[in-house]
Amino acid sequence: MGLSAEAIREGLDAIALREPGMARALELTGYPEPRIRDRGYVTLLRTIVGQQVSVAAAASMWNKLEAHLGPEVSPHLLIESHFDELRACGLSRQKQGCARSLCEMVISGDLTFDALPADDEEAIELLTRIKGIGRWSAEIYLLFAEGRPDIWPAGDLAVQAGLHKLLGLEERPSEKLTRELAESWRPYRGAAAIFTWHCYNNAAL
Repeated sequence: MGLSAEAIREGLDAIALREPGMARALELTGYPEPRIRDRGYVTLLRTIVGQQVSVAAAASMWNKLEAHLGPEVSPHLLIESHFDELRACGLSRQKQGCARSLCEMVISGDLTFDALPADDEEAIELLTRIKGIGRWSAEIYLLFAEGRPDIWPAGDLAVQAGLHKLLGLEERPSEKLTRELAESWRPYRGAAAIFTWHCYNNAAL
């Protein structure tokens, strides 16, 4: 379960007290809506399916995968599927390798979504053991599906662009600077990340 509207509001209000740019942007744009995804294996599998393809292509592949594996998209059935069966669903060799990596970790118990490490960095390290899941995908999962309040995906280009606008910077900050600029916003950086996406391409700013 992602961050609630109340948690987002509380976090942004706390940051706005110490960050004038945030306070100004809040006045102009208002609070963002929550971004929530389901916790668990299916959300990460959908992430793998959707990587480097259009939204329409990802939706088509997912529909075929559900038709093949059933609505629960069982990891056991995916593992047992032949290459050509998954290929017919639109999954390339690379996507199949990533999907099988996820399924193997779920089936073995090496990855239990109800018991991810409480420490954010440890949780990210575990999730990135899945082939095809990088730091950004792990951070997005922890923020949107787990509602972890201090996740800050500094490598996200839209986060950088949103920060550029709301802080009135001369140019879009690098990942390193994006991380540094938000240090004082702990433990509310998750709310700040959601707000940067809200500010990105927002005509009010």
